[in-house]
Amino acid sequence: MDNDQWNAEDLGPCAANHVPLSPVAFLDRAARVSGSREAVVYGAQRQSWIEFAHTCRQFASALVRAEIRRGDVVAAMLFNTPPMVAAHFAVPMAGAVLNTVNTRLDADAVAYILAHCKARLLIVDAELFAVAGAALAQMASPPRLVVAADPQAGVGLPAQVEGFHDFLDSGDGEAPALPVLDEWSPISVNYTSGTTGRPKGVVYSHRGAYLASVSTVLSWGVPKGASYLWTLPLFHCNGWGMPWVLALQGGKNVCLRRVDAATIVRLIGEESVTHYCGAPIVHAMLRDEAERQGRVFSPTVAAMIGGAPPSPSLMRAMEGIGVQLTHCYGLTETYGPAAICEAQPAWAALGDAERAVMNARQGLPCALQADMAVMRIDGAESVPADGVTVGEIAFRGNITMMGYLDDPAATRKAFADGWFRSGDLAVLEPDGYVRIKDRSKDIIISGGENISSVEVENVLYSHPMVAAAAVVAKPDEQWGEVPVAVVELRDGSEIASAQLIAFCRTHLAHFKCPRQVLFQTLPKTATGKIQKNLVRDRLRAGAGTDAVPMKN
Repeated sequence: MDNDQWNAEDLGPCAANHVPLSPVAFLDRAARVSGSREAVVYGAQRQSWIEFAHTCRQFASALVRAEIRRGDVVAAMLFNTPPMVAAHFAVPMAGAVLNTVNTRLDADAVAYILAHCKARLLIVDAELFAVAGAALAQMASPPRLVVAADPQAGVGLPAQVEGFHDFLDSGDGEAPALPVLDEWSPISVNYTSGTTGRPKGVVYSHRGAYLASVSTVLSWGVPKGASYLWTLPLFHCNGWGMPWVLALQGGKNVCLRRVDAATIVRLIGEESVTHYCGAPIVHAMLRDEAERQGRVFSPTVAAMIGGAPPSPSLMRAMEGIGVQLTHCYGLTETYGPAAICEAQPAWAALGDAERAVMNARQGLPCALQADMAVMRIDGAESVPADGVTVGEIAFRGNITMMGYLDDPAATRKAFADGWFRSGDLAVLEPDGYVRIKDRSKDIIISGGENISSVEVENVLYSHPMVAAAAVVAKPDEQWGEVPVAVVELRDGSEIASAQLIAFCRTHLAHFKCPRQVLFQTLPKTATGKIQKNLVRDRLRAGAGTDAVPMKN
């Protein structure tokens, strides 16, 4: 500062005027302000915020007594059940870093993630014990294993394993949480698919998680006492930060082990659900079930939709059943949603179809994200707001990752020009709203899950009859988009599409496998590079009919 009067030592930060930002602080506030309100509901299990805060302190104490130290990683491979919600507070309260593992991954992928982040302890749902066990068997230094049974779902504890409830009982519910010493320290590491097929560890800070949570409250208008249904996987970007949002607002976590349309409709009524989030498939399932039952929700339920851009027809249909969809956009690298399509008052006068088109856009930066731009692919300046010029979506601000774990080169590349480039191609429309046009990355988002096309192609190439393969996204009303493989066979080879899909299922998690295999000559450049843009164009034109039902 130029003026000496502002340099006085008595104006510096101290304990009275500076406390590190962390969403963990929201738990104590919820217990004090909303203590008697329901915090967690799961079937017959119900806890108030006072009771839930006691559980989280006990959980954190158990971790400390298990010799989990500051900076250690605690992994959780759990469904949307109370232990998973509690882990979002207890792990950072013990000074540790939370790694939420995708429950749909195979053993190889789980082993890679646990080894890469050097997890010291893994808490796994008993239903996933076999996958976890196979993963740990591959590791030279496997983490300590704690298994969570779920009697309400009929999932018991395997023999001769350490149970989560016994582990929890080893802690002290009156023990204080370890203080957050530095807001720019990691609170979680979340893995996302890279273009090479190997996931990258995206590191979130206490500061970023705090600001992302407050930003969601402001941008989405989450009220005090909201009742939130857990249709979005908690392993995905820490459930878009909603465990911390609900603590801040004294809301209710309505846990859901399985996404089932009839159960969702029932719980919306029984638990007075006000909010939920999900990929297009979740909303489509709810739409179909509500229409089957003749249900129109009143009062209106607020829902965020992410993943692949939603179709205007889905937006219109959800309005018809009493669900107000808000489209959000983001990546694992931006704590989940970092942009939101905030509706303008003038849109209310539009026809249903036109309003749905406006609401289906990616929108504007969330309240506490500093900036969002559509930047020229070959430069550092923004494209004009003409709705035609294509550029790449980029973010900068507080709701952006710390970086990639143990990958400084990838981190430097991601932040090279002072922006985080998303890899998604878009236009900037005249009203300043962003609309995605295509992806420059070969990542397919199906039902909210990221699928690396390169990883799937590598499996296809390992089949002795496959000469060339390209895996691309095909728009799908139910799943947003699905992976489709276009394959050239070796001379003289013959194989059915179903056989190739079955082959993929022996090497990949089922959700990653192609839903359709087409046998065609692949378009290539003069140098032999497959032209995926032309493959996508063929699919959009309706080429091929070998559809395979979605089964996971």
